[in-house]
Amino acid sequence: MSNARTEPAVVRWSLIGIALAYLVLFIFMPLFIVFSTALEKGIAYYFHSLTDVDTIAAIKLTLITALIAVPLNLVFGVAASWVIAKFDFRGKSLLLTLIDVPLSVSPVISGLIFVLLFGLQGLFGPWLRAHDIKIIFTPIAIVIATIFVTFPMVARELIPVMKAQGSEEEEAAITLGASGWKTFWYVTLPNIKWGLLYGIILCNARAMGEFGAVSVVSGHIRGLTNTLPLQIEILYNDYDFTAAFAAASLLAFLALFTLVIKTLVEYRYRAELEAVGKKTH
Repeated sequence: MSNARTEPAVVRWSLIGIALAYLVLFIFMPLFIVFSTALEKGIAYYFHSLTDVDTIAAIKLTLITALIAVPLNLVFGVAASWVIAKFDFRGKSLLLTLIDVPLSVSPVISGLIFVLLFGLQGLFGPWLRAHDIKIIFTPIAIVIATIFVTFPMVARELIPVMKAQGSEEEEAAITLGASGWKTFWYVTLPNIKWGLLYGIILCNARAMGEFGAVSVVSGHIRGLTNTLPLQIEILYNDYDFTAAFAAASLLAFLALFTLVIKTLVEYRYRAELEAVGKKTH
């Protein structure tokens, strides 16, 4: 039986070699190029590039955008997951489909939709112009576009977790007299905490690295509406490659940090599931 389940050594080593080649070509080499180019003029120039006025403004706008988008998507994700996983209602499949829309639509198209809605010639343009409200080509548009492209992240991680756990524990808590809020805080939240944290990590990474949608709605105004990915593009187009890769290294650090946290969360989550399984048996 063991021989029937084991592939020949040449097959195993070929698959391992292909996987390693893929990692080297598409992950390790790009990371090496990013950091080597960022540091090719020395560490002093690296930090000088990161302290440029426009780059600092781009970093601040990126952080502010993430600080707004992630908590809002957290609230939406928990509420949507709760409704979808715990209740049966008409239109449930439609809600699931709508949650997946940002994942199926190109971010550039998403940004164009907001231009057609809130631009001066857009659907709400005359009303916004009459009330002296400007959305497109402002940080507000960047926040709106980022919220749109990231709002499935938390919900998509929590829905399968909540479905797998069922609603028996919540029903027992309510039967014993717990309020809805206490049931959520003391029963539901501890059960979903690792999936919730995983969703937050992915949502934050996407919010800080989004390019397509914010590129359309930002206007590329230096020091005002450029997020870090847009600032990298501007520096690269200005042939300041070292500064561009220095800024890109910040996003690379974010990606590596996200990967480490994701791995730790998955490890803790699997360990907790195994502990629960041992108790039930």
